[in-house]
Amino acid sequence: MSAVINKDAISAKKYLQNELSSNIKHELIAGQIEAMAGASKNHERIAGNIYAEFNHHLKNSPCEPFASDIKVKAGGNFFYPDVMVVCDDKTEDKHYTEYPVIIIEVLSQSTYQKDRTTKRFSYLNLPSLLEYVLVEQDFVDIEVLRKQDDWKSRHYFLGDIVTFDSIQLSLAVEEIYHRVQNQDMVDFMNKKTSPEI
Repeated sequence: MSAVINKDAISAKKYLQNELSSNIKHELIAGQIEAMAGASKNHERIAGNIYAEFNHHLKNSPCEPFASDIKVKAGGNFFYPDVMVVCDDKTEDKHYTEYPVIIIEVLSQSTYQKDRTTKRFSYLNLPSLLEYVLVEQDFVDIEVLRKQDDWKSRHYFLGDIVTFDSIQLSLAVEEIYHRVQNQDMVDFMNKKTSPEI
């Protein structure tokens, strides 16, 4: 969840200076600062599962995963993606990048609209970006948009394998939702542990 806290447009330079001394994270969207609220346990489970898998897979690679404390500069906007991977970072600033190859956003009711519109439009205009991934937390649905497919959506559900082409990694949807407590996962785990009749 986020809330606009400043109605007067602020420069990127001022935003970045303020962010260094702030106790909470903010995003800069169209010159407006938006405070970010905390995440749910399911949100953190999903983001943590993805980050851990990416980190292990990329251990001996020039590509590097980042969690939600590193910003992406997309045009004049600054966002904190839940997970991203950077392979060739030409950005001089150590607090943000302009060169992610994949960005993951875990959706919630408060961020759903922004992740699907504002962020999507901004991210898809990044020349380096190859994949944008939207992960639902209240039910099981992973949407992947790939540059090579002209950013067409493809959805993955329990029982499917998702391949992240940008980093050559395939994961079972079940692994991404490990320990997540929503009805889809409860039903899936019950079927998995119940003996066949």
